[in-house]
Amino acid sequence: MARIDSKVIFVTTSPRTPAKMIPEIGLLHTHFAGQRWNKDTQRAFMELLREENFFNGEGANDPAFSARDRINRAPKALGFIILSPTIQLTPAGEELVNARRKDEIFLRQLLKFQVPSPFHKPTQNSAEFWVKPYLELFRLIRHFGSLRFDELRMFGLQLVDYREFDAIVYKIDQFRIAKAQNEGNYKRFRSEYFDRELREIYSVDISSGNTKTRETKDDSVVNFLKTKASNMRDYADACVRYLRATGLVNISHVGKSISIVPEKIQEVDYFLQHADREPCFVDNEGQYVAYLGNPLIPRLLTDSRELLEQKIRDEFPQLEISATATLQELKNLFADQLENRKEQIITEEVAAIKDYRKFEDISIIFDQILDNSLYDTPLMLEWNTWRAMTMLDGGDIKANLKFDDFGNPMSTAQGNMPDIVCDYGDFGLTVEVTMQSGQRQYETEGEPVARHLAKYKREAEKPAYCLFIAPSINDACKAHFYALHKMNIQYYGGTSTIIPLPLSVFIKMVQDSYNANYVPEPRHVQRFFDRSNELANSTDNEIEWYNGITQEALNWLTE
Repeated sequence: MARIDSKVIFVTTSPRTPAKMIPEIGLLHTHFAGQRWNKDTQRAFMELLREENFFNGEGANDPAFSARDRINRAPKALGFIILSPTIQLTPAGEELVNARRKDEIFLRQLLKFQVPSPFHKPTQNSAEFWVKPYLELFRLIRHFGSLRFDELRMFGLQLVDYREFDAIVYKIDQFRIAKAQNEGNYKRFRSEYFDRELREIYSVDISSGNTKTRETKDDSVVNFLKTKASNMRDYADACVRYLRATGLVNISHVGKSISIVPEKIQEVDYFLQHADREPCFVDNEGQYVAYLGNPLIPRLLTDSRELLEQKIRDEFPQLEISATATLQELKNLFADQLENRKEQIITEEVAAIKDYRKFEDISIIFDQILDNSLYDTPLMLEWNTWRAMTMLDGGDIKANLKFDDFGNPMSTAQGNMPDIVCDYGDFGLTVEVTMQSGQRQYETEGEPVARHLAKYKREAEKPAYCLFIAPSINDACKAHFYALHKMNIQYYGGTSTIIPLPLSVFIKMVQDSYNANYVPEPRHVQRFFDRSNELANSTDNEIEWYNGITQEALNWLTE
């Protein structure tokens, strides 16, 4: 049981991307079901994650803590796994691991998450919680049509009791009026408005002098509010990421707002009307665990045969619906049609990219990434790099990120695979992207990048290279990738040709592809990586090699 000491909505923030818990709880169940969840099994679990290519370098100093951070938070809190007395998947967890479509499973579990609960008990210093946070956030978004992330962070997170819903709506309305009347700088206006909200939320702490935080010895009110503002940003970000896992919301990365997908409004209205807003089994853990782990509740629109048939007819009017089909068969039929539509949308997008019709849009997105002006920059970098690689040259270019039902980027690739895989027939290429910089870039990306390439080489059974892209390249990464060019490491399948490039240089390569008077071919790609191997063997150190290959990249289509 966790003690909640929060004045705003409490939600789990780990894992950051909900989809990443799916393979991890699957591994946990496969190898540790029936065992006790203790430091021994926690360390063994982390070692298994490393072997299975899920581990990205975090938690090396305390693997048991890292295991608990991965499993004890969202997987347990959302009812996917039971850790006491022994490890086992709940029925909802089994559905999450095995079902074809995960979004509906995530939705049911999010709608049941509540505070207070036997898992999360508020303290005397916390807000007076009585809420199912995700259910009420769906209601708030639906009420306004579109909710800016600023509004979610400043006001939505104050919805700690569903009976205060109208009061939160009033706060947002007043903010919008004040914003419309503001003639000055929006960032300054927002900062001052947020400061007043924070001082109201934490007025008791401030008046009693309880302003010390774990992060620093500085107990000033300014630092205290700065820390709380940062925490609220993390909570709001987590809310958005988990809501997106349901497939029911759209994200405007430029406008930084969230809205209900128009085609999904009927489904949202259904559960907003029928789902119970009251927390339940607050003091009965056995009943709460059974309720939380039940994958059939709450009831959704797709559980009604009549409404599901109407939904199918509305979205796919050309489809014949058999009168003898079972409800599950109808659900499968609907899922197949949604998947086929998504694949068709992506196929059309690829055709437009290959014809360079998307060049200007790709360029604009890269500029916004460099300016860090998008909501989810890591996701947009992964998606836009896939588009750029598709345009750059021939080959079969596959993105491992998750797309929603309408072909929009939804979440980044899982941790046990490259971000992008390019098959050029005689050779292959993995592409890894990150917004990380400094030493953190090397610690989280250096080893996994080489491991993903090694795994791909084993599976593809042909020569393969890797392109590593980030806004800036850390010196430790330069040294590491330079060394791997020359070191014959059996674990990595021999030497590893990994080229790190700043995003600005990669953008220049994309521009050169667009401006060339011919269509680049796979041989141009392979020539670039062969040149990297030549430079690695002819230069004295990583700086000479890196400078040399960067120059090659800037002129990669020069014959």
